[in-house]
Amino acid sequence: MNIIPGDYETSRLISRVLMMYYMEDRSQAEIGQELGLSTAKINRLLKQAKNLGYVEINIHTPFQHLLTLERELETTAGLKHAIVVPKLGDNPKALMQSVGNAAATFFLEHLRDGDIVCMGGGSTLLAMVEAAPVDQKYNVTVVPASGGVQGRYESDVNNLVADLARKIGAKSLSLHAPAITDTPQERDSLMALRQVHEVLDLANHAQIAIIGIGAIRPATVSLFHFASLSQEDILAVTENRHAAGEMLMHVVDKQGRPVESVLSKRIVGLELEALKSIPLTIGIAATRNKVIPIISALRGGYLKVLITDEETAKEVLDGIKATNHD
Repeated sequence: MNIIPGDYETSRLISRVLMMYYMEDRSQAEIGQELGLSTAKINRLLKQAKNLGYVEINIHTPFQHLLTLERELETTAGLKHAIVVPKLGDNPKALMQSVGNAAATFFLEHLRDGDIVCMGGGSTLLAMVEAAPVDQKYNVTVVPASGGVQGRYESDVNNLVADLARKIGAKSLSLHAPAITDTPQERDSLMALRQVHEVLDLANHAQIAIIGIGAIRPATVSLFHFASLSQEDILAVTENRHAAGEMLMHVVDKQGRPVESVLSKRIVGLELEALKSIPLTIGIAATRNKVIPIISALRGGYLKVLITDEETAKEVLDGIKATNHD
């Protein structure tokens, strides 16, 4: 039967189907049986009703605003996925746990047997590792994306790699090198070692990269806890007016471009450009002091996925929109 918008009988039939389907919560099969129509016919009538404007769907879920925020971030920043966790209080530790839970869930949903996963260090990645369940087993390899720093659990990336691999039944490799050497010559010597460049070569060919996004200022931020830097080195970075954020110890400006610094030729780890070729690069960062670093990472095109909290996401989106209008 052809549906003619002006036909009274057809409109009446559609109205009856809509009432039974939406108001009485009847299945399409039940409606078809009662009205003597096929399920396929009921389905076509429901679609026709939407096309005619008979149906207007409003979704009222507690976190609908977060889904809208995620879609806006994806569209505006060119992300494959944005995951935004709600602010449920003023406890920073609870917020970090929420972000870690969201990151672990997303990561495992996209993990496939045979994958190589590379990761950096930091408190947000520690939260993700702690949130990972122990009841799933994957045939994957987890490797560091950079060297580590002894003395701080969350900054020694080998610890995080080993813990994540243990939890998901994966194989792990360690990178026995510091994140930042004292001199460029030391860095070159380390990079020439087979044990070092083989691990970093695996990281370069990873299917998934998980990284933190660090702030540069003040001088007490995590970057300077996670790297054995002299006070002179710290000042050289924090006083550089172009420095806006950090990923895997690499400093970037507000547009995401690498900034030459005292660290540039002393970093043991992936180059920033390598992140762009990894199919799924997941950036995890929370709290408002990460807004400028996140915008920098997004503008540089290093991330495919961003996982953050609600307040940070709003400020990031506002910042991107504002600079787009400049």
